[in-house]
Amino acid sequence: MTLLEDTSAINTFNEKALHADLKAWYARPDDLIETPVDGFIIDIVRGDLLIEIQTRNFSAIKRKLNQLTANHPVRLVYPIACEKWIVKLPKDGKSPKSRRKSPKRGALVDLFAELVSFPDLLASPNFSLDVLFIQEEEVRRYDRRRGWRRQGWVTHERRLLRVVEQQLIESPADLSHILPKTLDAPFTTADIAKALAKSRRFTQKVAYCLREMGLLIPIGKCGNAILYTRANARG
Repeated sequence: MTLLEDTSAINTFNEKALHADLKAWYARPDDLIETPVDGFIIDIVRGDLLIEIQTRNFSAIKRKLNQLTANHPVRLVYPIACEKWIVKLPKDGKSPKSRRKSPKRGALVDLFAELVSFPDLLASPNFSLDVLFIQEEEVRRYDRRRGWRRQGWVTHERRLLRVVEQQLIESPADLSHILPKTLDAPFTTADIAKALAKSRRFTQKVAYCLREMGLLIPIGKCGNAILYTRANARG
């Protein structure tokens, strides 16, 4: 028996619900499922294309993707919840569960929270990202010790309800529209935060990714803040 190198591979015995749901939705009849390639377990193999599904924590698969893209075309599938319902299991295990719709709506820009782990990988001709905009249920259960940040509630599992839309990203150019056109250069991450209605900490990740992709160029400083311009705006 060969010892596989993939310590981050998802074993079907402890596979999370959302990952399993997405794999079932994405797979085609002739695909190979949970197949070893170059010492790693691959979620879906479709001809020459290796397909990996990752619902969070891109840093856990950075090494895997870097090695696989050296010799194979690889597609990373990532879900963003454009609509979410929160389901709370009863504390006593007997009362009815509650279900409510979350006011939060995910968008493509949310990808950057994870993409910060390897923004340069999009420049590889062997790498692509398939972003799935989904409706999901997030099931929470009460755990006073683990859930102190959420008044005792922790995420138990996530479930796929429906895939609403797909957006395939094959190169950095496919993300060049992520910043609003109303954002005039030069700008700082504070300006990006205001334009996107996001936190400064988050837009620092956005700026880092776009800079690594060659889409943003630093052109100076305003105090301690770096001034940026779009790469295609530089004469």
